Amino acid sequence: MSGSDVKPSRLGLVLTACCLGQFLMVLDAASINVALWEISQALHFDPSGLQWVVSLYTIVLSGFLLLGGRAADLFGRRRTFLVGTGIFTAASLVAGLAVNQLTLVLARGLVGLGAAIMVPATLAVLGTTFTEPARRAKAFGLWAAFGGGGGAVGALIGGAITGMIGWRWVELINVPIGLILLAVTALVVTEQKSDVRGKLDWAGAISVTLGLVALVYGITQSTSAGWGSSEVVSALVIGVALLAFFVVDQAKLASQPLVPLSIFRNRSVSAANGAALFASGAFGVTFFYATLLMMGILHMDGFAVGLSYLPLALGTFVTARACAPAVNRFGPRPILLAGFILTGAGLAWLGFADETSSFAADLLGPTLLIGLGEGMVIAAGTIAGTAGLPWQLQGLASGLINTTRQLGVALSLAVIVAVTAVYTNNLIASGTAEISATAAGYGLAFFILAGIACVGFTCALFVPAKPRPAPESQPPIEAKEPALAGSK
Repeated sequence: MSGSDVKPSRLGLVLTACCLGQFLMVLDAASINVALWEISQALHFDPSGLQWVVSLYTIVLSGFLLLGGRAADLFGRRRTFLVGTGIFTAASLVAGLAVNQLTLVLARGLVGLGAAIMVPATLAVLGTTFTEPARRAKAFGLWAAFGGGGGAVGALIGGAITGMIGWRWVELINVPIGLILLAVTALVVTEQKSDVRGKLDWAGAISVTLGLVALVYGITQSTSAGWGSSEVVSALVIGVALLAFFVVDQAKLASQPLVPLSIFRNRSVSAANGAALFASGAFGVTFFYATLLMMGILHMDGFAVGLSYLPLALGTFVTARACAPAVNRFGPRPILLAGFILTGAGLAWLGFADETSSFAADLLGPTLLIGLGEGMVIAAGTIAGTAGLPWQLQGLASGLINTTRQLGVALSLAVIVAVTAVYTNNLIASGTAEISATAAGYGLAFFILAGIACVGFTCALFVPAKPRPAPESQPPIEAKEPALAGSK
């Protein structure tokens, strides 16, 4: 059945379920950042180990999002949504009860796996339910608003929870929300499954995930072991080899590839994914460094840090929600370009903050700009990344753009941590006070992130001004080369 068969009276509830699923994932990812300091104290993490609480989640999420999108196409949107939400909820419970480092890190990886199955299903349900262009734009805009706003609201909630009842509840709060989402989804989302038959490409999912783990490990270890060390070189070689195998697997080996390479013939899809890679690399890492700046340099407590993200959250929510009519009228490209300009300007401004700064004078303005810009980028990029495709491929397209976003965060964080660590250590070695050197390292990170936003702006220039609408109907998807609507 197609999405048009959904009863109008249920459209609002379906939209609520999809937005809640997106919000839950982003809420978890953001709130854990504010709790990292408490986690390190409770479970005795050193800095390199602590990074994996975030990194393993992000890498597993990025590695299996494609599989999640494909599963939605193969087995049905509703069923996939329920399975992903169940894994996410159960893994959050394990993470919240973890008593050692290994349990927490592995549980965070499973949380990422649940999110990888759940999130593309939410976007696929939207894409197949809201087929009329104006309603579709509004639905995607609200979905993006919940995603963007969820990041900042997650930081606020994470700070409040950590300060009042402890870091464990940052994970445990996902459990009741997840149970509610399971109930709502089971009641209101109608099953929608394409005619495609086949199997999941486990070799592709595992190779890309392990390849990213090895690559990120090599980059992060370069600071302590050196780029020429056997440990770093081996990790990088293994990572590149596994990622190369993934490409070969998609092109030649897999009977049902996660990413049929012909999807990139759609210019809107390929350009939007390029823009998403750099947008997420800039925005996602901003939370990491802004939190460190506020807590480590400006000595703000967790609740104050979370509260400080409210302007950013408001900006993201307002623009993501409000720009849908503009995208529908003018196309996604001008909205993307304007969003990247605001984001890049805010990041460059934030780069001037140091130990003498205050939130009101030096952080409020740039974080508001970043929020306004990112809301525009998320909403317009999501629409562009799924434009011109038949409804049977919405799961694949949504999984692809979300994978690209997570990949941008993982790689950007690994590279910037390595670069700023060397810069900070050199300043300290030259006699600079540690707090000043650390603040300067964070400033360098924000300047690099502004540069990444500029690269995203360049990618957005290639997004078609008016992507071709998706076809009304399509024949069953072929195993290797699905028929795709192009964009000009």
